[in-house]
Amino acid sequence: MGKEEISTTKYLIHAQINANGIVEKPDVVGAIFGQTEGLLSNDLDLRELQKTGRIGRIKVNINSKAGRSKGEIVIPSSLDRVETAILAASLETINRVGPCEAYIQVSKVEDVRAVKRRKVVDRAKELYKGMMEEVTPESLKMIEEVKEAMRVHEITEYGDERLPAGPNVTSSDAILVVEGRADVLNLLRYGVKNAIAVEGVSVPKTVAELTKNKTVTAFLDGDRGGELILKELLQVGEVDYVTRAPRGKEVEDLAKDEVMVALRDKVPVEQIYHDLGVKVEKVEKVEPKGGDKVQVLKGILKDLEGSGNAEILDDALNILKEVKVENLYDELKNVNSNAYAVVFDGVISQRLIDIAKDKGLKQIVAVRMSEVVKKPSPIKVLTR
Repeated sequence: MGKEEISTTKYLIHAQINANGIVEKPDVVGAIFGQTEGLLSNDLDLRELQKTGRIGRIKVNINSKAGRSKGEIVIPSSLDRVETAILAASLETINRVGPCEAYIQVSKVEDVRAVKRRKVVDRAKELYKGMMEEVTPESLKMIEEVKEAMRVHEITEYGDERLPAGPNVTSSDAILVVEGRADVLNLLRYGVKNAIAVEGVSVPKTVAELTKNKTVTAFLDGDRGGELILKELLQVGEVDYVTRAPRGKEVEDLAKDEVMVALRDKVPVEQIYHDLGVKVEKVEKVEPKGGDKVQVLKGILKDLEGSGNAEILDDALNILKEVKVENLYDELKNVNSNAYAVVFDGVISQRLIDIAKDKGLKQIVAVRMSEVVKKPSPIKVLTR
C-alpha cells in the first residue's frame, strides 16, 4: 500500500496532541480509531477508509517528559477537500488517550499537490539558472541577433517616403504615430503592429494624409523633440489621442509594461491644447446637420454596444471625452459648455436626464430608457 499512498495522497492532516500522562504511539492510534467510530457516516469510517486506501498509515511522533506527553499526528488523505476537512475536525473530539486526558488540535491541512508544484518551480529555477550560466556571451549575442532579425522582418515601408511602419498600418482602423524606426521595432517586440514613424521633427505628407482616415494616437518621446513633433502633427494632420513616454525616456527604450501603461493612459487631443500653450487649427470636418446627426449618433451607439463605454460629444459630434458608463454621471457634472450629446452603452435614468439638462446637453442616446417621470423638452432622447 505504501506506493499507492504516495501516488494518490492529496492532503496531509497535521495535528498536535497533548496528554496528561505517559502515552505511546499505539495508544494514540487506538484512540483515533476508537473515539471516531460511529461519529461520522459509514463513508467516513476510518477503518473502512484505511482498508480501501483512501487514508494512509497514521503517523504519530510523541515524546514524554515530566509525566506529560506531547507530539504530532499526520494522516495522509486521498479524499476530496470537504471530506478531508470533516475528517480533520473529527480528531478534535478525542478527549482521552488510554487512561489519560488528552487534547488534539489540527494545526493545518496541507495540499500535497501544491507542495509538489512549489518543488517543481524551485527546481525549474535551479535548472534554468544552470542553463543560463552555461550560455556564453557569444550565444546570447546570437539569440539577440535572431530576435532582432525577426522584428526587422516584420517591419515594412510605407508611402513615397518609405517610412518605417508595422505590417498592420494599412489595414488597421487605428494607428500610432511615433518618432523613429527604433520606436516601431520596439513596439513590434510587444506585438504592437500598427505604428508608423515620422523619421524626424518634420511630419511627412504621407503621415499627414494617413491621419485623416484613421483613429490616430500620437505616441511620442518624453522630451522636447516629442513636443515639437506633436505641435506640427496637430497643425498638418488629425490626431485623436496623445500619449507620451515617461519624462526623459524614449519609446524605443520602454519595457512592455511601460508601453501598455502609456497606451492605456492616452488622452483625447482636446485635453492637451492648453498644456501646449498654442492655438492649433485643426482640419475642419463636415458637421452633420439635422437628420444626419441622428444617423451619426445611431452609428456611434452601435459601435459602443457591448463596450460599457460612453462618449461625450460636441456640436460637431467630435469626441470630447470617452469614459466608462459607471463614471458617466460624475463626468457630466464636470463637463464644459461645449458638450452637445452623450452616447452610451447603458440605460437612461431620470438622474442622468436631470444632469444633462443642467449642463445644456441636447441629445441623449443609449440602449434603452428606464421609467422617466419628466423629460425636459430641450433634450431629445434616442434609444435603440
